[in-house]
Amino acid sequence: MKINKTNAARLLDKAGIAYELIPYEVDENDLSAVHVAASLNEDINCVFKTLILHGDRNGYFVCVIPGEREVDLKLAAKASGNKKCDLIPMKDLLPLTGYIRGGCSPIGLKKPFPTYIHESCFLFPYIYISAGQRGMQLKLNPKDLIREIHAEVCALF
Repeated sequence: MKINKTNAARLLDKAGIAYELIPYEVDENDLSAVHVAASLNEDINCVFKTLILHGDRNGYFVCVIPGEREVDLKLAAKASGNKKCDLIPMKDLLPLTGYIRGGCSPIGLKKPFPTYIHESCFLFPYIYISAGQRGMQLKLNPKDLIREIHAEVCALF
């Protein structure tokens, strides 16, 4: 079966970053990272999800956290230099990022936003993130991801 590369994968190719493009079965009724981890037979703690937030001072930013965790809005606001922040409404995701729910990657967003990744990413030799479409994950070294998207590593929960 031929796997078509996503824009995020092409950007990693261009940057010379090693990765694997891993397909999984999509369940339209369960777009959670927990489902993705189960489909991949992987530890949920190494399957990261991408969240888009909006702060009261600095606008939009991205948080990348393990799949079954919830972002602590106070920690996210502090990390991003905001007093408070909130997740963006779902209807704003596609126009803002170019990605849909269940397929939002921190790589290849319509425009770059400050990005924060949870410090637990260093516990694994590789992590999974969305490849930019439902049914496709990128498996890569977290250090390579951090360097490519200029992410800041911090506590987010």
